[in-house]
Amino acid sequence: MVNRFVSNAVSYHGNGAIKEIPGIVAAKGFKKAFIATDPDLLKFGVTKKVTDILDNSGMAYVIYSDIKPNPTIENVQSGVEAYKNSGADYMIAIGGGSSMDTGKAIGIIINNPEFADVRSLEGVAPTKNRTVFTIAVPTTAGTAAEATINYVITDTERKRKFVCVDTNDIPDVAVVDPDMMSTMPKGLTAATGMDALTHAIEGYTTKAAWALPDCLNLEAIRLISKSLRGAVNNETEGREGMALGQFVTGMAFSNVGLGIAHSVAHTLGAVYDTPHGVACAMMLPIVMEYNADVTGDKYKFIANAMGVDTTGMDQNEYRKAAVDAVRKLSRDVGIPSKLEAIKEEDLDFLAQSAHDDACAPGNPKEASVDDIKSLIRKLI
Repeated sequence: MVNRFVSNAVSYHGNGAIKEIPGIVAAKGFKKAFIATDPDLLKFGVTKKVTDILDNSGMAYVIYSDIKPNPTIENVQSGVEAYKNSGADYMIAIGGGSSMDTGKAIGIIINNPEFADVRSLEGVAPTKNRTVFTIAVPTTAGTAAEATINYVITDTERKRKFVCVDTNDIPDVAVVDPDMMSTMPKGLTAATGMDALTHAIEGYTTKAAWALPDCLNLEAIRLISKSLRGAVNNETEGREGMALGQFVTGMAFSNVGLGIAHSVAHTLGAVYDTPHGVACAMMLPIVMEYNADVTGDKYKFIANAMGVDTTGMDQNEYRKAAVDAVRKLSRDVGIPSKLEAIKEEDLDFLAQSAHDDACAPGNPKEASVDDIKSLIRKLI
């Protein structure tokens, strides 16, 4: 069997990494950046950390910030028009998954105009051309959108999110600078960190898992488990560990897919606007329990990576230990275990939507609509 592995051409890591951007741009000969970012990052001066460097280097740019936390088809469409009118010849995406996902869709459509209907990008779209040259600068330690071939767009008309998978959309350069993440509030740090843990655990147990991504995902689980509590308290070591851990699992899960914890999180975000990381964190231990009997000894290694001594434990014990460790970390960083927004009358739609989601086929254990409905009900 042949396995494919896709990653960025280049990535830069460490405090102050954003200072590398002018050199990258100059080497490529680009003239004007299209900066995709979100309004809050502008408001709180996070985007300015990058634009100040561009200003000091005399580099031109235009800012596009019409991006919602769960980016919509309309955000992409207006972004495409803004790019066309900007005179830009490359993109800098600054933010979390929302900014980067919007930027990916914009860049793909600019260079593949036959996909101007954003819905046509769902699934594995047969695009011919690479996205516009993109430098991705994450401001959250969670989505790893700077390292993946995936992006997610919300269809507000149909109340659903759709996943797009395209090797042409991965950013050319990732600049992972923990300093860019230092202003994240505790709640966002916790939610994005648990999203990263969900990436790592689902990627490690997905049907398509294999040796190379497994190595990366296990290390990501270790880094995230060790670092997230400190990151929530804004400790430097915790921030640095999370910046690396979320990137490491991004490289891995991008190549093997995810599972139904993400499928459910997507539909909860589309229907209730639930923050993605919060939805993932609530669903992860529930889905882990559901999948446990098809995971072999992988939960033992998950538990070990999360700091649990499994010596002397039998299979049932170490599987429970892995789930318990996830629940404890989630609780320690302030994630709720219940979602009051869920209505009983919505369960059929939620379950069907999650079942149809692009992440569902990767789940290691088959899950019917009724199975997923039962899992979602555990959040009520």
